Amino acid sequence: MSDETFILTTRIERPAAAVFAWHERPGALARLTPPWERVELLASSGGIRDGAQVRIRSKVGLFWSTWDVEHCDYREGRQFRDVLRNGPFAKWEHLHEVQSVGQDACLLTDTITYRLPLGSLGRLVAGAFTRRKLAQMFAWRHATTKADLESVARYGAVPRQRILVSGASGLIGRTLVPFLKTQGHEVLRLVRGKAVGADEVAWNPARGELDAARIEGVDGVIHLSGENVGAGRWTAARKEAILQSRVDSTRTLVEALSQLTRKPEVLVSATAVGYYGARGDEVLTEASGIGRGFLPEVCLAWETRAEDATRLGVRTARMRLGVVLSPAGGALAKVLPLFRAGLGGRLGNGRQWMSWVSVEDAVGALYHALLDARCSGPINVTAPEPVTNAQFTAALGRVLSRPTLLPVPSLALRAVFGPMAEGTILGSARVEPKRLRETGYVFRQPTLEAALRHVLGRKR
Repeated sequence: MSDETFILTTRIERPAAAVFAWHERPGALARLTPPWERVELLASSGGIRDGAQVRIRSKVGLFWSTWDVEHCDYREGRQFRDVLRNGPFAKWEHLHEVQSVGQDACLLTDTITYRLPLGSLGRLVAGAFTRRKLAQMFAWRHATTKADLESVARYGAVPRQRILVSGASGLIGRTLVPFLKTQGHEVLRLVRGKAVGADEVAWNPARGELDAARIEGVDGVIHLSGENVGAGRWTAARKEAILQSRVDSTRTLVEALSQLTRKPEVLVSATAVGYYGARGDEVLTEASGIGRGFLPEVCLAWETRAEDATRLGVRTARMRLGVVLSPAGGALAKVLPLFRAGLGGRLGNGRQWMSWVSVEDAVGALYHALLDARCSGPINVTAPEPVTNAQFTAALGRVLSRPTLLPVPSLALRAVFGPMAEGTILGSARVEPKRLRETGYVFRQPTLEAALRHVLGRKR
């Protein structure tokens, strides 16, 4: 039975040595995993040099499979190969090559030679699916690698930093941590419960517990911790948990920073565009005042605790995040099943503004604030083009090639979600990222359809 081959080559405007080094850093495998894929790293001997081994678990449809892969044919700065020793394919060899094109550019080529199990039957059943899957996955991988390497070059030579991250297991944190590692930084993760790895630091925000000695020497802090606002109805107990999770975690973190011999240069603290409340068609920038309601109250308390760090001499950026788009979690993940089934539609009258941002630009903006000394105070982390709910519905339908004919009445949303519906789903906030643009941040996905196609791996 003959083998099949998949090849993709992309030009990257960075030196070959920089591109190859990117692949050698911790976090590269996680960074190269598209957000729609279910992949778990079970074990790794580290690195990509000959003899290094990786075990992963992946899910396709309803089925999980385990892959045992060994690295070989390592040639520094030029290539390495992954060979499947045990897994779902009869054969799988993946050659990564980096070829110089002058001093400041290179060609990245991925060549996969594979053979499906069950011979002709396997090719008949899964051949076309496998080819589509490879094309989808590697288009995303190359686009991400290219964007990571080319966009961060705008910041010049950045020395290796030690970055403390809270909320590392959340939607943004799961993308942020591998990104930071592939940029060459050391990441310390704040974890609840017992710290297991050398890169973990235990804390208990509810009790105000964080051993400052464990974070001595950090250069920057990215604070993402907080209870999920959209996880359930806003009962009195739920609202208290949402508020206290943000206040307690930020207070605990800033208190620990105050005890450090050498303070970090910057605290990049998440907050939300919920600060502005529901404002109809009003265009909102960082200069706009606070709104009314539960979410503005939460954001004010959250930001006030973060701003305490400025009195320690720490530059503090309060990142007001919009709706973060990723199929791995958040609002988009919740509506995808309905839209894929052709049952999606606008919410309420569809005229409410939705200030969104792709998960890649959320991470990019956090990194920008970490490095750019001009970033302090409130910063809106939203795409340059907010849309109405009706426009979002239409765009998602186009990307998925599905009809969007079933609107959900406002009355039904209020019945199901209670007060949360007014504060989130039906609330209108037309937010613009004025400070990000003023400080030179370049968006990877500035338009909604481009963002949806990227995070969902859907071509035009």
